[in-house]
Amino acid sequence: MELTNRRLSREAFAAERDGVLSAWPTGREINFADGVRYQTRLPDSKRFSAALAAADANAKTLIQPRAGVALLEEHIALLKSLEDVCDVLPTTIDAYTRLNRYDEAATGIARSKAAGVSLLNGFPAVNHGLGACRTLVESLTKPVQVRHGTPDARLLAEITMAAGFTAFEGGGISYNVPYSKRVPLERSIRHWQYCDRLIGMYEEEGVRINREPFGPLSGTLVPPFVSHCVALIEGLLALEQGAKCITLGYGQAGNLAQDVAAIRSLRELGDEFFRAAGFEGYQLSTVFHQWMGGFPDNESMAFSVICWGAATAAMAGATKVIVKTPQEAAGVPTAAANRQGLEATTQTLNMVRGQNVAAGAQVEMEVELIKREVRAVMRKVFELGRGDVAVGAVRAFEAGVMDIPFAPAACNAGRLMPIRDNEGAVRIFDAGHTPLPDDVIQFHKDKIAERARAEQRPGSFHMVVDDISAISRGHLVGRPA
Repeated sequence: MELTNRRLSREAFAAERDGVLSAWPTGREINFADGVRYQTRLPDSKRFSAALAAADANAKTLIQPRAGVALLEEHIALLKSLEDVCDVLPTTIDAYTRLNRYDEAATGIARSKAAGVSLLNGFPAVNHGLGACRTLVESLTKPVQVRHGTPDARLLAEITMAAGFTAFEGGGISYNVPYSKRVPLERSIRHWQYCDRLIGMYEEEGVRINREPFGPLSGTLVPPFVSHCVALIEGLLALEQGAKCITLGYGQAGNLAQDVAAIRSLRELGDEFFRAAGFEGYQLSTVFHQWMGGFPDNESMAFSVICWGAATAAMAGATKVIVKTPQEAAGVPTAAANRQGLEATTQTLNMVRGQNVAAGAQVEMEVELIKREVRAVMRKVFELGRGDVAVGAVRAFEAGVMDIPFAPAACNAGRLMPIRDNEGAVRIFDAGHTPLPDDVIQFHKDKIAERARAEQRPGSFHMVVDDISAISRGHLVGRPA
């Protein structure tokens, strides 16, 4: 089927659905009408959209961990151990499921049972199926979101939405380009249109399910305008398919003014682009991801990174913050470490909430800079697609107009190179083919030159390398030793 941003018809969706549900035996358990009935019986206390709306109304930042293990009982126990120290819950999906390798996920489940410990890095929801996923939802008191990393999440969406999960993360760009090498972008966008149409169909039946594009992308020095463009495109694609509750995300970069400006500009740009496309009556919120790059091995230092992210999220007015743990550098954290990260974040949010200390000329300058950059790129996306944002996104990646730093996908040009300036804000060392205005390019060059003078070394790729590992070594900017 030729890619377009037009809404999938019920007939086209139904024809595709047979193949989706037959991809693994648990798919045959799914009935849309039954899923709607189950969802409508859920109390508001388990509905993600209600939690987000209440948070925005009360100027509160919700906290959410990442968590997922292989076996149902252990996963329930893990989430129940975190319920009292967070506002909303995740179910992180394992890597085999993300790649639609359900046979290998089944082997992982069997080996985990035999070993008495999870040998998967998440919860294989497709393999567990509808009944087990409903048992999970019924065992908890708070809303649960599916968090994964899947270019083709159609079967995962069918099972988890019918099971009572009320939020679904990802998108055809954000869960392809930073995650996969050779998945065609046209295919992943089209597969995610199916997911969004499914959620749109639930919306038409009175069931609101939250959609959250993945903000951090590669998690490595991603300039705000880059992740904003992806979030806006995925938001527009979801709205076209009938989704109504959109949470736009951003990954912490480290400079306070830039990070606060990123969240503020993201919400404003969301309204700007969504309304310009003719959408009304949607529910818009934001999510701030604590630092997604390398973490210090030292747990005391890791707590500092976590608390800095929490403080930034609060000052930015993010609706939700995704929380890291002090064991981030060691791999999959323990439940106890997860609680520690959540408790440290809660304490910081409580202390910072209501303090408007991050306002000022520097933040406003960053807001306007991000908006100019986003508008320049999005203008070219629409031009390349002749008004169709799905087509435009594919062509923009082909042309290098959109370019995600350090992403592995073959469709990604990999020309755009970020770097920190002397104050730690992420700037552009090499714009590649990104169509930024000349004066914006010059601004980035000037900021890099300031750092070069301060460090008495030329601005170069060596600085970029130093910046990538700086926080794990205890600093924001990669200064020479």
